[in-house]
Amino acid sequence: MAAVETDRDAPSALCSEFLNFSAKDTAAKWLQVSNLPKEVYQHLACYVPKIYCLGPNLNPQNEDLLAPLLLQSPLEWYLCGEEPSVGLAKLEQNNQPSQLCGHVFKVGEPTYSCRECAADPTCVLCMQCFLGSVHKEHRYRMTTSGGGGFCDCGDTEAWKKGPYCQKHEPNISDSSQKDPLANLSDEMIARTYNVFSIILKYAVDMLTWEKEDELPEGLEPPARGDTYYCMLFNDEVHTYEQVIYTLQKAVNCTQKEAVSFATTVDRDGRKSVRFGDFQFCEQAKSVIVRNTSRQTKPLRVQVMHSSVVAHQCFALKALTWLGQIIRYSDALRRILCQVGLQRGPEGENSSLVDTLMLCDSKMWKGARNVYHQLFMSSLLMDTKYKKLFAIQFAKNYERLQSDYVKDDHDREFSVTDLSVQMFTVPSLARMLITEENLMTTIIRTFMDHLRHRDLHGHFQFERYTAQQAFKFRRVQSLIGDLKYVLISRPTEWTDQLREKYLEGFSAFLELLKCMQGMDPVVRQVGQHIEMEPEWEAAFTLQMKLTHIISMMQEWCSSDERVLIEAYKKCLSALTHCHSGFTDGEQPITLSMCGHSVDTIRYCVSQEKVSIHLPLSRLLAGLHALLSKTEVAYRFPELLPLSELSPPMLIEHPLRCLVLCAQVHAGMWRRNGFSLVNQIYYYHNVKCRVEMFDKDLSMLQAGASMMDPNHFLMIMLSRFELYHIFSSADCRKRYNRENANKDVVQQNNTLIEEMLHLVIMIVGERYTAGVGQVECFDEIRREIVHQLCIRPMAHSELVKALPENENKETGMERVIDSVALFKKPGVTGKGLYKLRPESAKMFNLYFHHYSRADQSKAEEAQRKIKRQNGEDSVLPPPVLPRFCPLFASLVNILQCDVLLGILGAVLQWAMEPSGGHWSESMLQRVLHLIGMGLVEEQQHLLSSAEDNDTNFNFTLKISRPGEAPANTPSILALLETLQNAPHLEVHKDMIRWILKTVANIKTTRECTASAPPSDSSGHSQEETVRDKDKAERKRKAEMARLRREKIMAQMSEMQRHFINENKELFQQSLEELDPSTSSTLEHRYTGIPPEKIKQIKHEFPLISLFLLHSPSSCDSTLFCVGPRRWRAGGSDRRQVVTCILCQEEQEIRIDGKAMVLAAFVQRSTVMSKNRKRPPHNPDKYDPLFMHPDLSFGTHTGSCGHIMHSHCWQRYFEAVQAKEQRRQQRLRVHTSYDVENGEFLCPLCECLSNTVIPLLPLTKTSCSSEQPDLSQWLNITSLQMKALLSAHRKAKAADADGVDDMDGVNDCPPPDGFKLDYTPKNPYSSTIKEMLTTFGTATYKVGLKVHPNEQDPRVPIMCWGSCAYTIQSIERLLVDEEKPLFGSLPCRQDDCLSSLTRFGSACWTVSSHATVQNHFIRLLAALVPDPRVENTPCILDIDMFHLLVSLVLSHPAVFSLDSSGLSADTAQLYFLHLVTVAHIVQILLSSVPEEVQMEQESGGAEREEEEKVCMFYNTLRTHLGSGLREVDSGWHLWCCVKAGILPYLRAAALFFHYLNGAPAPPELHTLGVGEWEALCGYLCLPSNLLQLFYNNRELMEPVLHGWCSHPGVLQGLQSSVALIRFPRESNHLIELPGDYSALINQASSFTCPKSGGDKSRAPTLCLVCGAMLCSQSYCCQSELEGVDVGACTAHTFACGAGVGIFLRVRESQVLFLAGKTKGCFYAPPYLDDYGETDQGLRRGNPLHLCQERYRKIQKLWRQHSITEEIGHAQEANQTLVGIDWQHL
Repeated sequence: MAAVETDRDAPSALCSEFLNFSAKDTAAKWLQVSNLPKEVYQHLACYVPKIYCLGPNLNPQNEDLLAPLLLQSPLEWYLCGEEPSVGLAKLEQNNQPSQLCGHVFKVGEPTYSCRECAADPTCVLCMQCFLGSVHKEHRYRMTTSGGGGFCDCGDTEAWKKGPYCQKHEPNISDSSQKDPLANLSDEMIARTYNVFSIILKYAVDMLTWEKEDELPEGLEPPARGDTYYCMLFNDEVHTYEQVIYTLQKAVNCTQKEAVSFATTVDRDGRKSVRFGDFQFCEQAKSVIVRNTSRQTKPLRVQVMHSSVVAHQCFALKALTWLGQIIRYSDALRRILCQVGLQRGPEGENSSLVDTLMLCDSKMWKGARNVYHQLFMSSLLMDTKYKKLFAIQFAKNYERLQSDYVKDDHDREFSVTDLSVQMFTVPSLARMLITEENLMTTIIRTFMDHLRHRDLHGHFQFERYTAQQAFKFRRVQSLIGDLKYVLISRPTEWTDQLREKYLEGFSAFLELLKCMQGMDPVVRQVGQHIEMEPEWEAAFTLQMKLTHIISMMQEWCSSDERVLIEAYKKCLSALTHCHSGFTDGEQPITLSMCGHSVDTIRYCVSQEKVSIHLPLSRLLAGLHALLSKTEVAYRFPELLPLSELSPPMLIEHPLRCLVLCAQVHAGMWRRNGFSLVNQIYYYHNVKCRVEMFDKDLSMLQAGASMMDPNHFLMIMLSRFELYHIFSSADCRKRYNRENANKDVVQQNNTLIEEMLHLVIMIVGERYTAGVGQVECFDEIRREIVHQLCIRPMAHSELVKALPENENKETGMERVIDSVALFKKPGVTGKGLYKLRPESAKMFNLYFHHYSRADQSKAEEAQRKIKRQNGEDSVLPPPVLPRFCPLFASLVNILQCDVLLGILGAVLQWAMEPSGGHWSESMLQRVLHLIGMGLVEEQQHLLSSAEDNDTNFNFTLKISRPGEAPANTPSILALLETLQNAPHLEVHKDMIRWILKTVANIKTTRECTASAPPSDSSGHSQEETVRDKDKAERKRKAEMARLRREKIMAQMSEMQRHFINENKELFQQSLEELDPSTSSTLEHRYTGIPPEKIKQIKHEFPLISLFLLHSPSSCDSTLFCVGPRRWRAGGSDRRQVVTCILCQEEQEIRIDGKAMVLAAFVQRSTVMSKNRKRPPHNPDKYDPLFMHPDLSFGTHTGSCGHIMHSHCWQRYFEAVQAKEQRRQQRLRVHTSYDVENGEFLCPLCECLSNTVIPLLPLTKTSCSSEQPDLSQWLNITSLQMKALLSAHRKAKAADADGVDDMDGVNDCPPPDGFKLDYTPKNPYSSTIKEMLTTFGTATYKVGLKVHPNEQDPRVPIMCWGSCAYTIQSIERLLVDEEKPLFGSLPCRQDDCLSSLTRFGSACWTVSSHATVQNHFIRLLAALVPDPRVENTPCILDIDMFHLLVSLVLSHPAVFSLDSSGLSADTAQLYFLHLVTVAHIVQILLSSVPEEVQMEQESGGAEREEEEKVCMFYNTLRTHLGSGLREVDSGWHLWCCVKAGILPYLRAAALFFHYLNGAPAPPELHTLGVGEWEALCGYLCLPSNLLQLFYNNRELMEPVLHGWCSHPGVLQGLQSSVALIRFPRESNHLIELPGDYSALINQASSFTCPKSGGDKSRAPTLCLVCGAMLCSQSYCCQSELEGVDVGACTAHTFACGAGVGIFLRVRESQVLFLAGKTKGCFYAPPYLDDYGETDQGLRRGNPLHLCQERYRKIQKLWRQHSITEEIGHAQEANQTLVGIDWQHL
């Protein structure tokens, strides 16, 4: 105990010391002393350990109170020389506010970047600055911050225009050049300097202090205690679970405490887990280390002396204090910067800032965060010191990065993350490149970390260990830094910048050299590869470098001298790599078509080949730039173009393309998936710009400098096709007869690929520099070709286009010129559709099409052409001209080798394919011929001016081959082929070619001589056209005949099928779905369905009259009362079909039970009071529903019907399957069998019980029935008798002594037999099902265990019936649908079976119980002194009361044989409850302010007078409780509006209970509803007559209601009464702009972990609460399970169902119970009609009301659980998520 005592005394001793302390005196003393640092240190040594770290838990409240008083206050006094609040205010007043905003972002705060004006994507604005800037009218991108960056408002280098918002706009008079220190006095400067240098040094020393048991000199405490902390540090290796488990063992704490420890360690980086003497802490340390060192390095734990921890705590406080003080004045900020960057005595890297930076990875997370924040608010906010800091940062760059790579914390907690703040500033970046050679440093550092090389010096990522892979991931951040440095291109170059850039470029070439040829592959022959080789690392590197390579090229293109030098360097690097190019490969000579060329023997299918060729590709890019910038034409003498060896340049890219072709041809099947993936990425949009596209460019560059024949021969040789085309008789189908089928197939594919490559080399001219185009033309063409496949959403298009380093595709600038936008509906996305005129750009062999895309696009384009009645031919498009450097490429089309190849393929095509040529091969050949013709047409058009027509394709294709072969010319072959029957598909194209040839000849003749009459040309065209027409006609006729033949066959098959399956087709429509139209008509008219069909057919008019007027001749329809509509025998007959056994069954009282799959759920959808605490299920009495409807039970159904025994068998099978599955694997399904859930066997809708179907009851009615007063007398006598009988029985049970006086006094009235037990009319299966459904409703509604004897079972059933009807009535109002006729069948069937079940459920309960319920219900309506605890009239929901009375009455009525009718009772219940409801409305819902009275006609005069009288009667009963209201009109309006929902619900209820058809007025919306409702319900349309017609009877009843003490209390209490009509509940209002929500969420802190930011703030859409989801801190316990905040909230707010919006993810979350959930599309769309789940695209999002209404409708319909079920069935991954932790 002693220790505790001293602890208890200590504070009082301290307090006196603290009270006597004066900050002012201390500061005054400091001003006198000579050695200030020593004094301050002594002060800290004395006080810090007294304030901080006094007990096991660090106590922030106490510390936060004392530290400012004792430690910070003297410093502030010393600094200001006066009262700090005054001094600091003065400083703030004199300060020139900075134009930089500098707001540091919190986690999850919205940030905005302007896509038009930002210098790069890292330039962002905070919400306040953005809203006050010009950029909100521009195209901007919105994202959520990861925390830590700051707002760039006011930084002129960050914005091309609009750098300032309104708030930070600089004053014109601003003399900002002035030194900020000029405002301060010299003494003040000196004092500030002293304080800052002491405190900053103290903080740096303490945070970088490594000894655990002693303190720096001067800080040793006067009295040293023996208390230690066991301090646990965070790392990113161990999981939460491991840490929690270890802590529970080490410091035996509860799981809750361990979770809290782990959360704090994760957040702050360290936490003390034990406090005590050294031994005690050491023991915990050893357990932790032992427990966590098995698989990985152990958790870091230190046992530290409490005084060390105390000083470290205050050091953090001190840094935060410095950050706050410098906000008062720029001058203070500048002094702090000076202090921080001032070199110490040790010289290099000795300043305090350097010390912090270099110790970064040794500090814990919390310390790092604090000093990074300080750097950002000081060094980075002062332009002068930002530059100095950047230089220090660059000097230490290598060391910092090495520390970071070895450290395991995320990048955001490392000082290296500050690089983005400096390197993205263009002026700083240029300065660092020139002065610190930053570019070279970054690249060299990067290469130092990737040390694994193979023999040739290439990177080798084979068999990476986990450690190396981790390191590789971290090293990638260096590439990010390089990207920042290069992100803005220089506009002017200095010689120094050129020199340093080129030095960096050389270093970069060294990096690319290591990549050139890495991961080579060799074709597997014979057996499959055993181990998939590692390929991802190399591609990751390639992807990361893609933008760097592009940016390097952009830099080069901005300066001619740099471009020339870079080109030379790149070429020599490539030559160096290829110096071993011809080693060991034999030279060979190829000859063909009279040309020959020397090359080497090389087979891709046998040698090593690599897909990584960054050097060749970089050179290809630079080569195109030479042409684009025209350097090649202006300074040819400076370029080594003459020394180029084109065959060397094309060699590797060609091998790479051949590899792709061979993979397509299936030759590399045995190399496994890694190769397939590499080929996929090589073409993928992320990599292709610097891979596939550049390889093509390189081939174009090489081919443009070679003889086209030579080029093609080398190409054939690499494709391994040379032997096919070079033989003299290749036209005669070189002998493949003996070749194996696979080889033939492979060769066919290779020929197709080779032809495709030729098409691309000649046809791909949309790269600036290759063709005469701008970069927009390239994007425009990409978009056109994407939209040729199908209309696409904006996001799909963006994904299909390559992004530049600024994440831009450039699409927005051109999209509108080629496409039209179509807005989306309630689902789906907005789509862009191609403008018809853009389709002429379509190229079937577009180089970025995958095979699948190509066939889709071809299909789509042909379909469009057919729809427009055009020829479905897809000719090659007209292409732009080549640039001069590439101009010679067109000659490939007319060179002999190509023509030889084309001729050969056409020759093979003469015979139907025996597998020796393919359709696609021929299609490509025709396309190439077409290209030649189009090219020639263009040449003719452009050369009409200058007679230079060296391109004469038509001439070449009309020349026959040389003797001796004398092969026919290509043209002749085409003319023969056009009539070949086996080439039906290609006819159009061949015809188009011949037509074009004719046109060209004509043109040539015209230009050659004076144009003669060109009839010959015309006639030729005409004959072609006539042939065309005849041909088309013949085709159409053939197609028609074929169609007819097929139809005949089909109808024959159908007939056959029907004959075989006769019995299936016997079932009429009626049984397939019990609620199709014929059964409805049959129900309402009593005419059998067969007859209806006949009537409809023969007498349409009669049928209209017959079927839509009810069969009873009485013109008014009543649904209640003695005169109600009664069903005839045929009406009651209902036949349905079981969905499981397909048997028909009539629904009869004594027949087999038929059931409807149903889902019962608790609901708060109509709740008007979400604050009400949930009831205690064991004690709660649900007999009376409160009008706030705070909890209800809703029943829904999918409408599918089964036999009860079929359902039981099905459910048992589901249960058995579930038990088997549980033994196999523990995963959830979308339904929970233990809770009785199953999926409907037909529609897979979630269900948890079944409702039995019952027929309409037979009733007869004697003619004379008593009036209300007689009936009430009889009923009250019956009640008396029943009550006394029940009490008697109770007393007899209690002790068998009849000691109750006056019990026997009341004999029952005539015909009322108390001892009579009515016979249960239902068959045993129906009884069983009645019990099943009743118990299920009871179990779900009250959340208790099933118990069929519980007296509350029938109450819950009646309540569910009433609640479901009310909710459907509200739905119809909200959707503006009529009361009848608009419900879907499933709801119609559900309501009818639910109400009929309600009227039968008493038969399976104890009769006495139900009678007792009835007595209590009636007593609430007709006050009865003998019944206690009746609620007051204001606390009863009247519709629930009406339903319960009507449905419990049969239990009493069954004892009555006096000839009273149940219908009379129903009618009188309705009358009484209606009057009670009018009273309820007048008491609670008359509004305060009277609106303008409207003149009503005489019609409603009477009502208004009556209602006034009635209101005054009420006032006489209640006195001062009611206000005076004079306006009768006003009161009547109030009553009418308030009671309408009740009347509508009552109409639905009696309609389903008694089966009376509804009058036509209620089938439509509009006037006349009131009268029709009152008529249908047998009520007077002036409802007050119900009171006045039986006044002497109703007065005492009214008096009884008003004299209940609850009424006056209710009227006088401060709690507002429920007003009628109850408004429908809505989901909460959401802001129109999504960023408002993000902002709201970013300021939301986790309610449990003291002001910590929540990681996943989630908004409840039902009540608007913001929750901290998916985190340990906010878990709570619910029914013995740990659940997350959202799940816990659903039980409080939505009875287990919840709708949430996850703000950071822009995702709607549906939850139901603890195990079910799904994600749903959010109601926020961008301008392109798309949602952005995960906020990845960053387009501004706006609320779409239709989609939000759709979510609201799902909620109001109680369909959330069903929606989740469907989602989980459709997507199995949803089932595995632990929803309860959200």
